[in-house]
Amino acid sequence: MSLKVNNLTYIYNKKTNFASKAINNISFSLDDNFFVALVGQTGCGKSTLAQLLNGLLKPTEGEIIIDQYRLTNKRHIKRKDIQNLRKNVGLVLQFPEYQLFEETIEKDVSFGPKNFKVKKEEALEIAHRCINVVGLNESFYKRSPFELSGGEKRKVAIAGILAIRPKILILDEPTAGLDPSSTIEIMNLFKKIHEEENVSIILITHDMEVVNKYAKQVILMDQGEIKSISTCNELFKNDNDLYSLELPRIYKFAKKLKENGLNINLENINDIDSLIKEIKGAKNG
Repeated sequence: MSLKVNNLTYIYNKKTNFASKAINNISFSLDDNFFVALVGQTGCGKSTLAQLLNGLLKPTEGEIIIDQYRLTNKRHIKRKDIQNLRKNVGLVLQFPEYQLFEETIEKDVSFGPKNFKVKKEEALEIAHRCINVVGLNESFYKRSPFELSGGEKRKVAIAGILAIRPKILILDEPTAGLDPSSTIEIMNLFKKIHEEENVSIILITHDMEVVNKYAKQVILMDQGEIKSISTCNELFKNDNDLYSLELPRIYKFAKKLKENGLNINLENINDIDSLIKEIKGAKNG
């Protein structure tokens, strides 16, 4: 599912003394099956853009086109069109486990499909499959979501979004509050969903380690504008102090090796294994 944004602007509290322009006339397009990171300082407009793409907010100016769905500033947009948009663009909010509310996990995960008029039996089948996709087995179906660990709750919340079968998944700081091992586990889950379920990903994060390892492209935002759309390597080559971007440790180490004469390709390095492979290749060469 492709995505196109044309001259998009969003102003909070428009026509008041408190008006604030969060998105300032941005345009970009993404082809099908993308895994894109959206980065920038806090307050640069990332979360506002996510809510616009999901239809939670309506553009002040411009338009968003996601396949045949078009979102503009027209006063009357059919409710059915908004529902279809949200069905195809799932939004996983920061700390999504706070949205759990049903008495059992299978009821919570099946709520979305039933809300889109899927019959109860089919909704439960979808829920069971999605619970399994996020790495939880059938012993979790009848359990209360409030008895789970923090990581398990997050998985259940993600399963609930997957159950509506979105073509695009927007992740707003999905690793917030997680320890390093849980971060790897949850990001590997999203990588699996992207590759095996053919779901496109928009990842909002401040964690450049995660960006470097998983994203195919990076959109850099600043003060409501898009400053660049690039690969990770192209982004990290620039001086990013202005945007408060911390280079990944693995990239900084590899860059030092290259500066000291080791012939390695920084574009091939996104984790320890790829760095080792480059070092071996350089030595063999």
